[in-house]
Amino acid sequence: MQLREKELTIRELLSMAQELREITLRHGAKLFINDRVDVAIAAGADGVHLGQSSIPASAAKKITKGRLLVGVSTHSLKEAVQAEKDGADFITFGPIYHTPSKLKYGEPLGTDALREATSEVSLPVLAIGGITPERVKEVIESGSSGVAVISAILGSRDRLRTTERILRYL
Repeated sequence: MQLREKELTIRELLSMAQELREITLRHGAKLFINDRVDVAIAAGADGVHLGQSSIPASAAKKITKGRLLVGVSTHSLKEAVQAEKDGADFITFGPIYHTPSKLKYGEPLGTDALREATSEVSLPVLAIGGITPERVKEVIESGSSGVAVISAILGSRDRLRTTERILRYL
C-alpha cells in the first residue's frame, strides 16, 4: 500500500500514515509513503517511494540508515538505470499503457520498453500506467515483477472483486 496524498499537511499525512500502519500490520501488508522520508520514519512505514524530483535513493538510504525500502518512479530506461545506481530497492516503470493519471509523462512506453528495462536492471520492476486485470499477464510476461494500480481499482464498480482478480493473476 502506498500512501500518496500530496495535498495534505505534514501533520495530516502523518496521522493518516499512522492509521494505515495499524491496518497494514493487521493484514500483513507493507506500507510505503510517497516522497516523505520523515513521515515514513515517524509512522514506522516499511518504505518510501520517490519521484524523479525527490531526493535520490542514495540519500533516502543514508537518512534511514538502510532501514526503509526505497522505490523510485521511472519513465525511461535511463531513469531506471540511474535509480538502480542510486541504490533503489525497486522501481515503478511506466506508463506502460495510456492512462489519464500519467499523461504528463508522455506517450505510453509499451511492453517492449518494459521488457528492455527489466533486462537492463537487476532490481524488481513494477509496471505502472493503465494496468487492468486483463493486462497483468502481459506485463508479467514482459518481465515485470509486479504491478502498481490506481484507476483499475478505484474506478471499478466492485473494488474487492477487481483487487482479487489482480492478485490471482500475480
